[in-house]
Amino acid sequence: MKSTRGIVAASIIALVFAGGCSSQSDSTAAPETVHYTEPPLPAKVVPVLPDSPITPQVEPPCGDPTASLRPTGAGGPNIDSIRARGRLLVGLDTGSNLFSFRDPISGTIVGFDADIAREVARDLLGSPDLVEYRSLGSADREQALQDHTVDLVAKTMTVTCERRQRVSFSTVYLRANQRVLAVKDSGINGIGDLAGKRVCVVRGTTSLDRIRHDQPAATILTVPTWADCLVVLQQRQVDAVSTDDAILAGLAEQDPYTELVGGSISVEPYGIGISKGNDDLVRFVNGTLDRIRADGTWDHIYQQWLSALGPSPGPPAPTYQD
Repeated sequence: MKSTRGIVAASIIALVFAGGCSSQSDSTAAPETVHYTEPPLPAKVVPVLPDSPITPQVEPPCGDPTASLRPTGAGGPNIDSIRARGRLLVGLDTGSNLFSFRDPISGTIVGFDADIAREVARDLLGSPDLVEYRSLGSADREQALQDHTVDLVAKTMTVTCERRQRVSFSTVYLRANQRVLAVKDSGINGIGDLAGKRVCVVRGTTSLDRIRHDQPAATILTVPTWADCLVVLQQRQVDAVSTDDAILAGLAEQDPYTELVGGSISVEPYGIGISKGNDDLVRFVNGTLDRIRADGTWDHIYQQWLSALGPSPGPPAPTYQD
């Protein structure tokens, strides 16, 4: 028995040949079936199967990883170098909705992380516009700081003891929670429903380690960016996406057929990444963060970009190690 698509295709072909090619033989037959190919996966996709070895989550001891250096009014060689250059080099993701993305009208990079970086430039260089943004994948953030191709990274970067072995961090400027994004009415209501499901996660993130540890029965698809995760979810090549709720809210804003589900899987404190040893810049950035907490700028930026997460919880209180 022919499929419905086959019957429709045969009818269309018959009409075309009858109307435009009447001199041709009527013996031309429509194909019995129509074959469709699976949509192509984004570039650099790497599947992680449930039986792949899981690296134990052992955090090296560092006390409180969110404790940073107290701000001071003193300058330093790294601050002087940035001022001599005349612009602040900031690594971020130019495709992260709500945090750092290109405004379709103005063409400028906007969002919560972009605005935090602009406040640092305001204090350091006298203008929030003296910023040069450089797009980075999540897996490239630490290397960019180690290579000194950027001055700082403002890219939803969770502060951990393991990362602090390689880079320095500011005080926490936002606390997020890892959750799950799924298609509405999919039957997925949290991490417990991801066993045997396909889950998209960006590599080089704490989200990948957490989902593998907490739900080892899931098949994970790793991609370069969170925008790629939304694409494969829309194409039904995965069943869910898991990362910080702040990032997932940006994806849900772009697709009303998706929703955040389940409770918090883990708390994700975001800090601005800075090259290790650049203590003068760490202290300066912390001074800017102190200012925007106190003068209402942080609340204004939150309400402008992250209101999808609910009312402003207020800025996280800083923790200092000195």
